[in-house]
Amino acid sequence: MSSGNRRSVVPSSSSGLAKRPAAAENAAKASAAAPQHAKKRVALGNLTNQSSLGRAVPRPAAGAKGNNAKSGTSTSIVKKAPVTRVHEAAPRPTANAFLAPCNTVISPNRSRDSVSLDETMSTCDSMKSPDFEYIDNGDSSIVASLERRATDNLRISEDDDDTLDCTLKRDVPVSMGTMDNIIDLDSDHKDPQLCATLACDIYKHLRIAETKKRPSMDFIEKIQKDINASMRAILIDWLVEVAEEYRLVPDTLYLTVNYIDRYLSTNEVNRQRLQLLGVACMLIASKYEEICAPQVEEFCYITDNTYFKEEVLQMEAVVLKHLKFEMTAPTPKCFLRRFVRAAQACDEVSHLQLEFLADYLAELSLLEYNFLCYSPSLVAASSIFLAKFICQPTKRPWCATMVHYTSYKPSDLCECVKALHRLFCNSPSNSLPAIREKYSQHKYKFVAKKYCPATIPSEFFQDSGI
Repeated sequence: MSSGNRRSVVPSSSSGLAKRPAAAENAAKASAAAPQHAKKRVALGNLTNQSSLGRAVPRPAAGAKGNNAKSGTSTSIVKKAPVTRVHEAAPRPTANAFLAPCNTVISPNRSRDSVSLDETMSTCDSMKSPDFEYIDNGDSSIVASLERRATDNLRISEDDDDTLDCTLKRDVPVSMGTMDNIIDLDSDHKDPQLCATLACDIYKHLRIAETKKRPSMDFIEKIQKDINASMRAILIDWLVEVAEEYRLVPDTLYLTVNYIDRYLSTNEVNRQRLQLLGVACMLIASKYEEICAPQVEEFCYITDNTYFKEEVLQMEAVVLKHLKFEMTAPTPKCFLRRFVRAAQACDEVSHLQLEFLADYLAELSLLEYNFLCYSPSLVAASSIFLAKFICQPTKRPWCATMVHYTSYKPSDLCECVKALHRLFCNSPSNSLPAIREKYSQHKYKFVAKKYCPATIPSEFFQDSGI
């Protein structure tokens, strides 16, 4: 994406971001990295959203260190230790030897922070633990006992957990004519990427995890004193452009916003360091999601060398420590993959168009601070609801299959869908156009330019018709 399509940078006021000139060594790194980039993304503009003629006074560059380092080299003689050839002194184990635990209930070598599938399973190292011995007999009863114990201790899901009803069992395929015409999405056991046997448990776990790793819904009012919701939206809009520039996967953008909000929920940040926080969070998310993550120098370059490499790395360490290295977090994109498949199985609409439209609506919600009150799964389900309505305005968007796989009835989605509907209708006049411009391209089927009716019929939110 060329920088000509981007909006110009508004001059910063005295309360805005004070960009300082780069030091000599940082400028050298920037000039070395510049030929590798075909285009240079415009640096983040003024977070205060105010225009003034004056510019902030730049901070003085860091003083150059004295060139008083010793240039002499020291040499040392390393003596080689005599090599001792070991002859076959240790007896080899017999061919039918196998490993048998002496005691798997209580292990003396188990560490405090070790994790196991069950509290009764051993987590000690089999190569170092004295609890294991080699048995040279061929008693098959011991092997059968070990297999039974492993099967008993491995619990994938609990039958007595009623928090989320999972009617479709993992080992029992459901046909289209059963369970009130609910379409089975997990009948394809040949594609390993679909995880047909585990999909039910995976999304059940995600629904529970999303309640534990959600940011605060009122940190702007209670925690932050120098930033507001508008500054947060400007930062995320700029991060969308950065993600497009480096062709990052959508999960990286969603995780970046999640890390930013979780950090801001308990830590006060001034506006001069807000962009630094965003860059550090995108660096962490890139390392987690990307195959080839951008380097730290590239993130310094994209900010017009506002921050040094050491500052970005230091902020990265602070964020990781605050989040306790809990990098996995359910986002709307996690649930959209499942919900889009359910929607495509129900309707005869363009699969790509429906998917891109739902992605567009979900990304629009990232800009809005008020959407933090909705869970990621609710935002994903509401995006599917509105996307189906835009594609087929006369057809009821929700059905029994969607209720089953999303666990949301139409009445549960009413408030969030209407909020997304307002975002979609007002997006042409929004002052932050990065997401709209992104989804106005041919590769996204121009979904941002689709027509949407001004109102949604109230009967579409009634549960009686399903």
